[in-house]
Amino acid sequence: MTNTNKQTPIYDLEERTFQFAKDVRIFLKSLPKSISSIEDGKQLIRSSGSIGANYIEANESLSKKDFLMRVKISRKEAKESIYWLRLLSEINSDEFIMESNRLITEAIELKKILSSIIEKSR
Repeated sequence: MTNTNKQTPIYDLEERTFQFAKDVRIFLKSLPKSISSIEDGKQLIRSSGSIGANYIEANESLSKKDFLMRVKISRKEAKESIYWLRLLSEINSDEFIMESNRLITEAIELKKILSSIIEKSR
């Protein structure tokens, strides 16, 4: 299931985190190549992919403690993704603002969803 029209929310969190990581990679391909955008982009690639990877691991966890730890890591990676997206948004021209803001909004929503899962799992 892909969300190419960006209007219908994805309720499968594994798929939604995958789509976010994919969208981040597409966004990074569009940025001008500079030392800072390449290095910041590498960090963003790691953190955006780690959100979903850790959430998948959480769903396969053997204990509640392991589950919570993995979801907390996912939330931490969402926060880190917000940071790198903000930084890339600030150093690039205005033509990238709309897409970076959309990705920041999605990362914030993912962080909130993950925070809610943590609160409900305690």
